[in-house]
Amino acid sequence: MALHSMRKARGCWRFIRALHKGSAAAPAPQKDSKKRIFSGIQPTGILHLGNYLGAIENWVSEHTQLSWILSCMVRLPRLQHLHQWKAKTTKQKHDGTGGLLTYPVLQAADILLYKSTHVPVGEDQVQHMELVQDLAEGFNKKYGEFFPVPKSILTSMKKVKSLRDPSAKMSKSDPDKLATVRITDSPEEIVQKFRKAVTDFTSEVTYDPAGRAGVSNMVAVHAAVTGLSVEEVVRRSAGMDTAHYKLAVADAVIEKFAPIKREIEKLKLDKDHLEKVLQIGSAKAKELAYPVCQEVKKLVGFL
Repeated sequence: MALHSMRKARGCWRFIRALHKGSAAAPAPQKDSKKRIFSGIQPTGILHLGNYLGAIENWVSEHTQLSWILSCMVRLPRLQHLHQWKAKTTKQKHDGTGGLLTYPVLQAADILLYKSTHVPVGEDQVQHMELVQDLAEGFNKKYGEFFPVPKSILTSMKKVKSLRDPSAKMSKSDPDKLATVRITDSPEEIVQKFRKAVTDFTSEVTYDPAGRAGVSNMVAVHAAVTGLSVEEVVRRSAGMDTAHYKLAVADAVIEKFAPIKREIEKLKLDKDHLEKVLQIGSAKAKELAYPVCQEVKKLVGFL
């Protein structure tokens, strides 16, 4: 219904666009490569340990345009069924917002706009990737083969848990500042956070996610930042109590972040370079996104 109404108004839209845009040239389409991996991240807040171990986008207007089109193709109950919607509305103790509800559709637009074939995701995003795949297949069925149906690439570190609640994932929006290790944290802050990390009353270091979630989270993080297997981490930690082990994990994270933090501090001193990088990245994204969005509009009848 919404798409049909918008088709009827497309003539008015063309007239308005002509008044505002004049004869500005559009970016030329480019040929797509056979495979394209899309890696995106929530653009707000400071990056944390989970972001780094998972996947590290510049936004252009085509993202929101495609998001609106895709939102016309998904039913409300489907979005309300998503685990993260349920979890966040329960935690926030209210009925939720439209932005939160439709955020997975925006994620789908981010991915499909670049005709991505593969997306690195953690286990908490598998449901959202299923939505992306369903939207791609639904669009192709209705308008002809256009979008590749992207496949998930599950990262070895599937989900970094909160240091204060190992049943929940690490989050930039967590109100408990001790729950999340940020890339910009000082060594002292990182040590404090790991020292206060929730484990249990058993001193031995073991890996048992179901029975010992807190200690297992420490082991998983330790393995991820050192490149060792979980089994090797546990073997090397034999005889160490959890209090000392948490400090060992903190040291490993500090060592992993050190070159990144040095580069961050270096880049912060050259703001002109950062602005240039953002402008170049935005232009490249626009060059890829514009022709895809225009073709989508033609297929659904907007142009």
